[in-house]
Amino acid sequence: MQFDEMGQKNEKTMMLLPGTACDYQTNFGTVLDRLSDKYHLICVNYDGFDGTDTVFPDILTVTEKIEQYIVQHHGGRVDGAIGSSLGSTFVGQLIQRKNIHMDHGIFGSPDLDQSGKISAWLQSKLVVPLLTSFTGNEKKRASTRKKLKQFFEMNDETADKFMACFAKFKPESIRNEYYTDLLTWLSDDIQVEHTKVHFIYASKMGEKYLKRYKKYFHDPDIREFDMQHEQWLFGEEKYTEPVLKAIDEFMSVPV
Repeated sequence: MQFDEMGQKNEKTMMLLPGTACDYQTNFGTVLDRLSDKYHLICVNYDGFDGTDTVFPDILTVTEKIEQYIVQHHGGRVDGAIGSSLGSTFVGQLIQRKNIHMDHGIFGSPDLDQSGKISAWLQSKLVVPLLTSFTGNEKKRASTRKKLKQFFEMNDETADKFMACFAKFKPESIRNEYYTDLLTWLSDDIQVEHTKVHFIYASKMGEKYLKRYKKYFHDPDIREFDMQHEQWLFGEEKYTEPVLKAIDEFMSVPV
């Protein structure tokens, strides 16, 4: 596990938790400087995605390591945490388990998919090969680049950056991360005293995700943005600037 701290030492602490098959440098690369200008950041790379020979074990084992770090280095408390996509699973677990405390849990347009073992296995068989295929021939890379650009409005540089990120990690780590995320469930109507839950809702994902946010958490603060999944992190200021403003507002809400 890798924990890098940066930014303003005397400002609020904010943990950054990246999504599937990503390190924080790529996932939050477009906003890292601006967040570090305002907050004290704790940037996390999970086992298997930290530049070492480790393999990602499972969601709950990694959650325990995050909890241990917060206890040992921050007295068991952070002001906030942002989970990008799958990273939101860690935010949810940290809140639900109550082994540490955070004032603000910020969920970056997550799926929050949950399933049984057979369904999770089948989904992994379909999705994981797509996330590990970017070292293939240029024709396949060009096709993937085109899809990323069309769906997320990425430019060539950003698309190549994410493909390179996915390609550098072990397939076993990506498989374990994706599979165990589906098996890691949240309770319904989670409510923790003095913790406020905030969602960045990308409306182009569909209303079924909005319903999930309201199902799993009691009275969440939901901000709707006319964008695709985590589109604010891909370099287009028309998405990035409003979400950064919302994050500042989230972090200032009394708890």
